[in-house]
Amino acid sequence: MQVSVGSEGGSGTAVPDLSIEVDDLEAALERIHQAGVAVEYGPVSERWGVRRFYVRDPFGRLLNILQHL
Repeated sequence: MQVSVGSEGGSGTAVPDLSIEVDDLEAALERIHQAGVAVEYGPVSERWGVRRFYVRDPFGRLLNILQHL
């Protein structure tokens, strides 16, 4: 488990409320699309070695879904 506090989200994005690392980002993205959830950022491969996308949970919290490359 890792706890981090950020002052910015990277690549000019907002600071997410929660980051969730997954083993298979493409599978997670497919499930997001099947559920009809809007993707707010990405998916994108960032220069610091992660591939990620942002979505909002039902309460409006910004979630950063990521996989280390």
